[in-house]
Amino acid sequence: MPRRQIHVTGTDGTPLRAALRALRADLRLPADFPPAVLAEAAESARSPDLSGHEDATDLPFLTIDPPASRDLDQAMHLERRPHGFRVHYAIADVAAFVRPGGALDAEAHRRVTTLYLPDGRIPLHPALLSEGAASLLPGETRPAALWRIDLDAEGRTVSADVRRALVRSRARFDHAAVQRQIDADTAEEPLALLRDIGLLLERQEIARGGISLHVPEQEIAERDGGYDLAYRVLLPADGWNAQISLLTGMAAAGIMRVSGTGILRTLPVAPDGAVARLRRSAEALHVAWPHHVPYAEVVRSLDPTKGSHAAFLQDCTTLLRGAGYSVFEHGNLPTPAVHAAVAELYTHCTAPLRRLVDRYAAELCLAATAGHEPPEWVLQALPGLPGVMATGTRRAGTVERECVGLVEGALVADRAGEVFDGCVIDVEDGDPAVGTVHIEDPAIVARIESGTALPLGERLRVRLARVAPGSAEVLFVPA
Repeated sequence: MPRRQIHVTGTDGTPLRAALRALRADLRLPADFPPAVLAEAAESARSPDLSGHEDATDLPFLTIDPPASRDLDQAMHLERRPHGFRVHYAIADVAAFVRPGGALDAEAHRRVTTLYLPDGRIPLHPALLSEGAASLLPGETRPAALWRIDLDAEGRTVSADVRRALVRSRARFDHAAVQRQIDADTAEEPLALLRDIGLLLERQEIARGGISLHVPEQEIAERDGGYDLAYRVLLPADGWNAQISLLTGMAAAGIMRVSGTGILRTLPVAPDGAVARLRRSAEALHVAWPHHVPYAEVVRSLDPTKGSHAAFLQDCTTLLRGAGYSVFEHGNLPTPAVHAAVAELYTHCTAPLRRLVDRYAAELCLAATAGHEPPEWVLQALPGLPGVMATGTRRAGTVERECVGLVEGALVADRAGEVFDGCVIDVEDGDPAVGTVHIEDPAIVARIESGTALPLGERLRVRLARVAPGSAEVLFVPA
C-alpha cells in the first residue's frame, strides 16, 4: 500500500510539532538505538561479509531518490539489446552487514520497518549503515544483490536472475532532474532508457489489469498562525522508476515460485463495500465516476495537479487495505497468491534498508538462482515472518492514521463554528447517526454525529463543532 507522504514545515514551537513529538511518546515508538546495536553496526561497517561477491564495478550505475535521502537501496543500469532491453538493478546487500541472531538482527526484528512521520523518520537500521556503509552512495563500492532482467521489445520479462556483487554508483539524480533531462532530450542513454522501459512496463501493467497509485505528497506549512495544505504531484519519472522496482518484485516472486519456497506480498480484491465507500468520496470531491467505468480507469484519468483529484488519490489507498505477507513451501502457493493491485505474483525485495522482509526475500532468490538451499537462518525465521511483518505494518498504519488526524486537525484548528460543504461517506454499523464525512475544502475526512440517521452518500452542509488544537479530535455536525 502506498505510504501517505506528509511533510510539515515551520518552526519547532508550533502546536502541530509539539503534538507530533508527543505522539512518538504516546505510541512508544523506537528512539535511539541501544549501545550494543550501535557497536555491532560500527564493527560490521568496518568489516562486512563480502564472500561470494563478484566484481561488477564496471557497470556505471545511477540512483534516483529524493534530494535529501541518504538511505539508497537501489541503483540501476539500463541497456538496449538487439531484441529488447536489459535491466541491471542493484539492491543494497544488508545481509553483508547484519549477522543472524546478533544485536542488529534482533533490533531490526523489533522495528520491522522505517517509520515515516511528517517531521522526520525512525529508521530500521542505524544511520552508520543505512545512510553510510550499506547505502549505494555515488562513488562508493558497495555489496549488492544484483538483478539482471532481460525484457523483449514489448517490455515482457524474458529471463531474470540475481547474484551477489560489488557495485559502484557513478551518478545520483532526483526525480525532477531526471524529468528535466528526459524532457529536454539531454539525458544519456542509460538514463534516457528509463522513459522507454517505464512506458513499456506501464502498458504491461494495464494489459494484465494492474494499477499503480501515484499518490501526491502532502505538505502542510505554517502561515500567519494557521496552516495551509499543498500537494507535490509525482512526475512521470517517479512512475517509471517505480515500475523498475515492481518489475523486480515480480521477477523475485517468479523465482520463488519455481524454487518452491518463498514469501509473497499478497492483496485480496477489494470488497464491494470499500468500493462503494470510495464512490462516495468521489461524489464528495466532484470526481466523475460513471457506474460503468472500472476503478482502474478512473484512477488513470485523474489529474493530480487538481486538488480534488489529489485528495481522491489519497482516498484510493483504502482499497489496498488487507495486504499481507504469505509464506509458501513445497510449491504450495497461498490463497490468494496474487497482489490484486499488481495483478501478478509479487514480493517485496527492493528496500532492505527500510523493510525487514526484503532481506529474507533476497536470500531466497539468491539461493534459488545459485541452485542452493536457502540459509538455515532464513528457513528458521520464515514461518514467523508474516506475523512479524504484520505487527510492524500495523504500527506503521497507526502512525500514519494518527499523523493524518493531527495534520487534518491542524488545518481547521482555528475554524470552530464554521460551516463547510461535505458528503457522508460512511456510517457506523448499528448507529447510523454516527459516521464519517469528507469535507470538500480543505479536503479532510472526519467524524460526524447527528441526532438522526445520516444521509449516506449525500452532500450536506456541516458545522465544525469541536476541534482540539494539537490533537486529532475533530467533530462535525449537520449545519
